[in-house]
Amino acid sequence: MERRGSLSDPDSGSDSGSDSDSEDSSLSDSELQEAFAKGALKPGLNVVLEERPKRRNDVDGLRQRLAEFRQQLAWVERLDVSSGQAAEPLPQGAAGKGAVDPENDFQREMSFYRQAQAAVLEALPRLRKLQVPTRRPDDYFAEMAKSDQQMQKIRQKLKSKQEAMERSERAKQLRAMRKYGKKVQTEILQKRQKEKKNMLNAVKKYQKGLSDKLDFLDEEQTSSQGNKKGSANQRTKKGPNAKRRYKNQKFGFGGKKKGSKWNTKESYDDVSSFRSKVAHNKGPGKAGKGGKKALNKRPGKRARQKMKNRAR
Repeated sequence: MERRGSLSDPDSGSDSGSDSDSEDSSLSDSELQEAFAKGALKPGLNVVLEERPKRRNDVDGLRQRLAEFRQQLAWVERLDVSSGQAAEPLPQGAAGKGAVDPENDFQREMSFYRQAQAAVLEALPRLRKLQVPTRRPDDYFAEMAKSDQQMQKIRQKLKSKQEAMERSERAKQLRAMRKYGKKVQTEILQKRQKEKKNMLNAVKKYQKGLSDKLDFLDEEQTSSQGNKKGSANQRTKKGPNAKRRYKNQKFGFGGKKKGSKWNTKESYDDVSSFRSKVAHNKGPGKAGKGGKKALNKRPGKRARQKMKNRAR
């Protein structure tokens, strides 16, 4: 095939170049493929399209490969079970096994669950027959995936988070209480200012002779008496303070001190504790008629003072 244009020989003249440009577009795909196979086309200007591989179902080849890597192991080593769904009717609206709607999430997941349940029901008797335990023993302790140090860090982190939450809650409560206290205080101040203003207005009216009533004085007196009664009630309800209660507990509740040694009519008439020997200086150690005076065994004041000084 004679090459024209970019495919032509370099010895050809310039006249034939214009004709080849018009004829390049008329080249067929087969001619271009033959030129590419001969190496006449410049690289980089054309892309080779690979043919898509044809799909085929090589059953014999698949069975041969399966037989090559298949291992003849016991079932207890493989634990493979192939089964359908368990024998239980499907949810309402499904006629049979093939009536599961793949677009319905609930039916689809339920079919998976029933199939797994059927596999378990089939595998458990076989495992029991082979004497393979299927339950964890009571004294089984599995090793934790995380160490004790890691778990301690997690506990500390959770504890710190909980403490931070508690602190924030307490701060919120304190802020709310402060706001409420300020609100109550402002209300009380406004009420007092209003009462003071009303009383001053009433006094001015009385001074100017516009009013001859002195009701505001009665109201002030009653309000002061009411406040005194309220404070007295609070004191009676409150009771003694902590210091007084401690002293009462330690020293007793006391009692009447002044006049505690005064005689009364009952004590004057009571002579049960009267002893004539003691009263008339006739007791033991006392000097009677014609007897000697009893010796005073107690040392004097100076002697007692010296004894104290020696003891120091």
